[in-house]
Amino acid sequence: MPAKIRKLIVQVDETRLVMGQPVIPPVRKALAMAVIDNPYAGRYAENLDELIAIGEELGGLLGQRCVQALGIAPGQAHSYGKAAIVGEAGELEHAAAILHPKLGAPLRVAVEKGAALVPSSKKIGGLGTAIDVPLGHKDAAFVRSHFDAMEARVNDAPRANEIVVAVVVTDSGRPLPRVGGLQAHEIKGQDGLR
Repeated sequence: MPAKIRKLIVQVDETRLVMGQPVIPPVRKALAMAVIDNPYAGRYAENLDELIAIGEELGGLLGQRCVQALGIAPGQAHSYGKAAIVGEAGELEHAAAILHPKLGAPLRVAVEKGAALVPSSKKIGGLGTAIDVPLGHKDAAFVRSHFDAMEARVNDAPRANEIVVAVVVTDSGRPLPRVGGLQAHEIKGQDGLR
């Protein structure tokens, strides 16, 4: 059963200047969010397969929307992350069902490869609740320059029976990174770590 999407939001954040220093090229993060009906709102269900299928659908849709918003080829994506906010008639496990079993595979297709785990966060909240979508390099978790986050928020969601699902994709790491560690050009990308 496809997701019942009330609203799709896509936005791009572009950082050009930090502490008076130019960021060249600018650091860009794309956020895509879907506000969906929660088919399990208001009731306990042992089997959450409907949300798992919705996660798979949204992984591809939101990942593709991010890549398109950045205007890049999928292979040019650097980092990614995912998050969900469940309305008060749902439970935290509803976010887990969307985010964990199947959302990652189509997101990896949308960004080409993606050997590293997709960082995630989840919470329960009401209208306008914000969540930080954690970010990490898509192919190597140990790349410190790509440890970051982007805030996601929808002013009129989630309603009690809704879930906000967010995906972020970037075309680079943090602006002006200088804390050392594995560099992006040193990635082997075989084990998702280095």
